[in-house]
Parts: sequence; structure tokens; C-alpha cells
Amino acid sequence: MLESLLTEYGYPVLLVGTFFEGETVMVLGGVAAHLAYLSLGWVIVCGFAGTLSGDQLYFFLGRRYGPKFLASHPDWQARSQRVYRIMDKYPVLLILGFRFLYGLRTVTPFVIGMSNISYLKFTLLNISGAGLWALVIGLAGFYFGHAVELVLGDIQHYEHIVLALVCTVGLLIWGAFLFRSHRLRRL
Repeated sequence: MLESLLTEYGYPVLLVGTFFEGETVMVLGGVAAHLAYLSLGWVIVCGFAGTLSGDQLYFFLGRRYGPKFLASHPDWQARSQRVYRIMDKYPVLLILGFRFLYGLRTVTPFVIGMSNISYLKFTLLNISGAGLWALVIGLAGFYFGHAVELVLGDIQHYEHIVLALVCTVGLLIWGAFLFRSHRLRRL
């Protein structure tokens, strides 16, 4: 049952999950690849495609609706100021690595869209950053699954439990993030 769900819906879930946020979904994808439910190469490709398309969309939304949106969402204003400070000093590094900065993943391409950085420059750097992110996080999930296997021995006996625990932890982290961002919007 679990195997058929993962093999049938794993890649679409990766695409959608990495479009919106991604780290937890990519780690889970890497673990599923280690358990041979998914192919690690396709996990990385799906993660790359999902995160790249989501960030390109946020860039365009920032370019088109940025100031108006920020005026009506005070919870993004503090984070956008932090992005501006980093962008003033390290614009290229920011575009390459914003996915690795906690709490700034969604707001950064939006804010960059409001800046004078060209679409072409953002896109080229975003392709590189998305590829690096998908590779690093996908491999981290894969080797996390390997580490669990080393600790537990024969993971075949525990794979359903391990996968359920990883999914539960991922859902809890995601739920806490949603709760926190919903709470910030209400302030």
C-alpha cells in the first residue's frame, strides 16, 4: 500500500511540495529514494523543477504587485527589510543561496522582483541556486535514510515505521510553520 502510493504519487507530491516550500518534502523524497520507492535522480529533478518554478512565480509577483502586497502584509515587511540588507551587500550570493536561509525562502524572490535586478540575471542565478539546493537537500534525505539504516540494521523491517515517523515530523514542522505564519498575519 505505502509502496504503491509513493511510486504513484511521489513525484507529483515532490513537484507541488517544492513549489511551495520544499525542504521537508525533499528530505522525504531522498529517504524514499534510499528505500528504493523513488529514483534519487528524479527526486532531484522534481525538486529542481518545483523550486525553480515557484521562485520564478514569486519573482514575477514581486515585480507586478510588490509594494501593494507589502503594504497589506506587515508580517512580510520585517523579512523584506532583512532581504534588502543582504541584497545590498551580496546580491549574487543571495540569489544563489536564499533557499538555505530559514524564514526567507518565499519572501526573497518576491523582494528581488521588486528590485532593479533584471529578469535574465535572476533566472540564470536562480537556475544555478535551484540545482544546488535540489542536489544538496535530495542527497541529505538520501543519506539520512542511509544513516537510519546503519543505526537500525535491516531497515526493511522498520521502513514503514521510519517513513511514518519522518512524515509525521515533516507534517509537524510544516504545521508549526503554517501556524506561526498565520499567527503573524493576524498581528
